[in-house]
Amino acid sequence: MGNIILCVISREKHHVNIKINMMMKLTRPLVLILGIVGMGSTFVPLPSPHSKQAMMKTAISLQYDSTGGAMLPGVDEKTDMNQYNLDYETSVEEWTANLVPQTLLQEEGIYLGVKDKKNLFVDTLTFEVSRNGGLGLELLEIAGGREDGVGITIVSGLVAGGNSIDSGILPGDSVVSLQVEGKGYDTSASTECLGYDLTIDSIVNLPRDGEKVVIKVKRVRRKPKVDVVLQYPPDSGEEDQFLELFAGENLRRAMLVRGVRLNDALALRFDSGGTGDCGSEGTCATCVVGIMQGGHLMNPMGIQEEQILVNNPRWRMACKTLVGYGAQEGKMIIRVNPRQWNDR
Repeated sequence: MGNIILCVISREKHHVNIKINMMMKLTRPLVLILGIVGMGSTFVPLPSPHSKQAMMKTAISLQYDSTGGAMLPGVDEKTDMNQYNLDYETSVEEWTANLVPQTLLQEEGIYLGVKDKKNLFVDTLTFEVSRNGGLGLELLEIAGGREDGVGITIVSGLVAGGNSIDSGILPGDSVVSLQVEGKGYDTSASTECLGYDLTIDSIVNLPRDGEKVVIKVKRVRRKPKVDVVLQYPPDSGEEDQFLELFAGENLRRAMLVRGVRLNDALALRFDSGGTGDCGSEGTCATCVVGIMQGGHLMNPMGIQEEQILVNNPRWRMACKTLVGYGAQEGKMIIRVNPRQWNDR
């Protein structure tokens, strides 16, 4: 994956440029503010992911998801992912564009990313907005300056009384596609990593008919975190250890990466009675830990784990445990090697 070189545009100066564009082409303020479509401008597609094939796939696969957090286990429509939103200024500073090679799940192309990959992530949300009277979006290009039209255009504001005001779209979001369903067709325009001009051209090229448009946006959010206190058996002589894990992390993998000695050397395998671990298959129970606080922050037990640990309700197999399940934050107190504690 490589970074795309973009010219970071002075935001105050570009506000002026937008006003100039609006004065020179009178259709543009209508497109920007009202979202009127079908003005006949020519849309020049970029290579993948902005090819017609990619646009068709977007139209087929687009689903409504106003919550986001699909990358985090346990997130559903009841989860309040908005608590992890960033303020507008921080979002503007964090957006970046990356050239991503082709994978089994994604075509090669230019995609939005964040600078602070450790603590932040790019979430994807979709909203349905009425076109009766216009979309009511204000757009701002924050990076660009390339001849091929690659750039970063974000939502800088919502028009008071406009159709987007209560849609869930927020300033700082970047519109990555728009889909219109009409009689006998389903048309989508991809706008991810496009500068202001090509973004507007994509919007005006959508068909005139269709009462609603599905707008797919990307949003910068911080990763939910869980504070973990590791307690070692009293006889070990080791002090408590403090870890910061991200929601959705596998407990065993996260502890091993951070150098925590997890497997109990004194424990016999549950399945065979021998020694050695099962390699995260959830059959040996040598990686069990005691959950003293924060059990609600974990994923539910599977049937096999529940059967194996039926006599120890506070135990969990670290290899089968996800922390921060459902994008929850909080504190956990975990005992390592619970078989070596006298009060287990």
